[in-house]
Amino acid sequence: MPGFEIFGDEERKEVQDVLDTGVLFRYGFDQARKGHWKAKAFEAELAKLTGTQYCHLCSSGTAAVSIALTACGVGAGDEVIVPPFTFVATIEAVLGAGAVPVFAEIDETLCLNSDAVNAVITPRTKAVLLVHMCGSMAGIDEIKALCEQKGLVLIEDACQALGGSLNGKALGTFGHMGCFSFDPVKTITCGEGGAVVTDDKKLYTIAEGYADHGHDHTGSDRGLEGHPILGTNFRISELNAAVGLAQLRKIDYILKKQRAHKKAIKDAMSRFSEITFRKIPDEKGDTATFLSFFLPEEEQARKLAGKFADAGVDGCFYWYDNNWHYIRQWDHLKKLKSAARLPIALLENRPDYENIDLPQSDQIMSRTISMLIKLSWTEDELKQRIEKIVGVIDKG
Repeated sequence: MPGFEIFGDEERKEVQDVLDTGVLFRYGFDQARKGHWKAKAFEAELAKLTGTQYCHLCSSGTAAVSIALTACGVGAGDEVIVPPFTFVATIEAVLGAGAVPVFAEIDETLCLNSDAVNAVITPRTKAVLLVHMCGSMAGIDEIKALCEQKGLVLIEDACQALGGSLNGKALGTFGHMGCFSFDPVKTITCGEGGAVVTDDKKLYTIAEGYADHGHDHTGSDRGLEGHPILGTNFRISELNAAVGLAQLRKIDYILKKQRAHKKAIKDAMSRFSEITFRKIPDEKGDTATFLSFFLPEEEQARKLAGKFADAGVDGCFYWYDNNWHYIRQWDHLKKLKSAARLPIALLENRPDYENIDLPQSDQIMSRTISMLIKLSWTEDELKQRIEKIVGVIDKG
């Protein structure tokens, strides 16, 4: 991880197909494009990979979450339960929909905990936006059951978990809609891109229209298409889709390589009794983009993260202090700082984000280190990395 580590002739060929036609737009120009429909092909292959009926490709993972929220009817004043450990775009999408992020605790899956979700449900709760963080999965079965019991929409942000599964079922397919990202540091990349998947035709129809200014995409003349709803522009270009299509066809190789590299490092670290590993409900379904582990105390985790950096063990993340992925550093959210007034600012009973108390999440994240797993390591580089890691831990 990520896909750009294995960029090659396959991606160049798909892009050249597009350049040869001169048709960079994903819709129309049927004759000129000479049969090349990269976005449509990507959608068909991603739907097949995930086992879903419908897929719509869009401009980013953030756009995918925004599309899913709108398609599922999440809007002004609705409460959406979210985790405090996620890329901040998850929260931005909720705020952009005019909805209200409500934070619930995570557990040692590093994802939302079903009991914690249940504890923050109110009459205003519309949806749960579950995030499968760092390539592995939440306890999705329990959260799905809770959402069904409470009549809540379940949306999966699987932007970091393409190719992951739980008991053979693809992550992103348990809820009403699933979202994926293909930015430069995801399992596969388009440069910029995203997708939503669903088995619900109605949701798909809303999603693909909303992402293209409300077009209903009927008939063969774009200028004569209807506009049943207002929308926006979350379209992807054929160039981006072409890159992603070639990358998607490498997903089996990517996952196999990641899993082998992660296993080698994890096996070497398992000898240290002070280290415990992230809870993974289904090890076989882990995409292995990260190896996440815990130290007994915050001080030990901080110290070890620093020693890894000093020793040149790159790609180690201490999320507790991270600017983008954990709520502790999100001062702009806590103060609702934005370029223009947000819809949430109009609500009298909005959460006090400056005083959110998430002790369980803090306790977990303060002890967590995640190691990025790279595809491009040679056998010698992997061996040397393991020797450095073991040496650093051995020294304490």
